[in-house]
Amino acid sequence: MNISIICFSMTGLETGERLQRALEKEGENVTLAKKSRYLPDPISVSTSQWAGEQFRTGKEGVIFIGACGIAVRSIAPYIAGKKTDPAVLVIDECGKFVIALLSGHLGGANELALRCAGYLKAEPVVTTATDLHSRFAVDVFAKKNGCAIFHMKAAKEASAALLAGESVGFYSEFPWDGELPEGLVLCGKDGRPSAAADPGNGEKAGEAPETGIAVTIHRGCLPFKNTVHVVPPSAVLGMGCRRGKDAASIRKAAEECLKESDVYREALRAIASIDLKKEEVGLLSLAEVWQLPFLTFTEEELKAVQGEFTPSQFVKKITGVENVCERSAVLGCGQGTLIRKKTGRDGVTTALAAGNRRIRFE
Repeated sequence: MNISIICFSMTGLETGERLQRALEKEGENVTLAKKSRYLPDPISVSTSQWAGEQFRTGKEGVIFIGACGIAVRSIAPYIAGKKTDPAVLVIDECGKFVIALLSGHLGGANELALRCAGYLKAEPVVTTATDLHSRFAVDVFAKKNGCAIFHMKAAKEASAALLAGESVGFYSEFPWDGELPEGLVLCGKDGRPSAAADPGNGEKAGEAPETGIAVTIHRGCLPFKNTVHVVPPSAVLGMGCRRGKDAASIRKAAEECLKESDVYREALRAIASIDLKKEEVGLLSLAEVWQLPFLTFTEEELKAVQGEFTPSQFVKKITGVENVCERSAVLGCGQGTLIRKKTGRDGVTTALAAGNRRIRFE
């Protein structure tokens, strides 16, 4: 975790140095800035400018050792949203209280506050309602499972329903480990509770919850009136193309494949092809732009993949294997399941496979 700390007094510096040592001991990358003419090597920019730089450079944690007001005024111009904002903490200069100020769940401020409080033997201050009432929080669930989350308004509705003692539906395209948390009701794809589901709160067992969570890779999976999507990165996009195919055409083909499959781009964990394409500029460009690994496999590895695949004598003549995109997608998932067969457009072929991903409840 990349963390920046700023302090404003000698006492604050002592607290900051204690915290820096503890965090670095745990393997975190920590920088400590000083903003006072009474401290050695103070920064020359304003505190607000310093804060803006931390937000712009993608710091995962920003810690102010001083008054809450300084932190609030400094970060205010840069706050964008809970899906992108870093964890922001405020610690009094004596190290007595650690406040999770911003991005408590998705940014990890609550968890970081608890850790820092432990290092300093301080009192953690966490104000998110689900934590105070020990209720399930879908954004924390998504983060811990390495999943993307969509429809944040529905996520708020889910938290509000759980806090009000109402049932929240749960549907998953993936198996899971652990027990379903209190308040969640197992439902089918149609949003109706399964036969074994019991809300346990006086509601009728057969009634479909108005709000619910769907663990899915499909945009159109909407079992509930208010559905929050938790999207595991479980799919692999298999691709082939003519030599020297331009990056724009390759990207368009990839986008069309996902659109026609109703699959989130965030559901992808990799792009895959044959090793003959490992230097293909258009494929490398797509992987870089989408920030995905580009996996390549040998002819022998692709031939060994089990399953039925769309054959092409032309592809076999060029590569030695009758299908590249389908086989590489399945192999990239660890012998996953083909969910979209080969589609060719403008010299580019695409296919999608989904892996055997599991999620877990703690």
